[in-house]
Amino acid sequence: MLIPDLFWAYLVAITLLTITPGVDTLLVMRNTGRGGFRDGCVTSVGICSGLFIHAALSALGISLLLVETAWAFSALKWAGACYLVWLGIGSLRQALRRGAAPAANAEPMARRELTVAVSFREGLLSNVLNPKTALFYMALLPQFVDPAGNAFQQSLMLAGVHFLLAMLWQCGLAWVMVTFRGLGMTTRMKRVLNGLTGGFFVAMGAKLASI
Repeated sequence: MLIPDLFWAYLVAITLLTITPGVDTLLVMRNTGRGGFRDGCVTSVGICSGLFIHAALSALGISLLLVETAWAFSALKWAGACYLVWLGIGSLRQALRRGAAPAANAEPMARRELTVAVSFREGLLSNVLNPKTALFYMALLPQFVDPAGNAFQQSLMLAGVHFLLAMLWQCGLAWVMVTFRGLGMTTRMKRVLNGLTGGFFVAMGAKLASI
């Protein structure tokens, strides 16, 4: 069982972490602009599902092994950096693409299903390949786990709390994005958003690779 005092401290810490803008926030915003509210929420599901992987690895001690093994952590860092750059290039290509976007009701169902799958995969990989998330879970989660209890079970429970908070926050952002788009978000504004997020992803990837 979780210790009440530790749980409330964790809740405050994880809430502050969740609402701090970062790669996850921009990825949800970008995919919402690309495919609507559903794709934004699916991206959030992918991101938040990765939290359970980090929690399990942290509880099993694999995260500690990754950090202490230079080549393994370096491989994870470079994989995450390359993935962020790849996402950024995709966004920049969308920003440079000319022509009006097709109407939502004209999009084939197969295309929508493909977009949902892509959104989930992008969210999951952006989280799993993020060494900062691995470091955070390795350093933070053990501070809120009762040593007398089951560390693996408690870690998954704490990740579940993070999952719910992040889903609420990110789906709320997706809803705001859809609302503003309904109020007149133009193709030009979408291109500007893609340009900003693309530049941010490329810069974050480069920064991560240089650490």
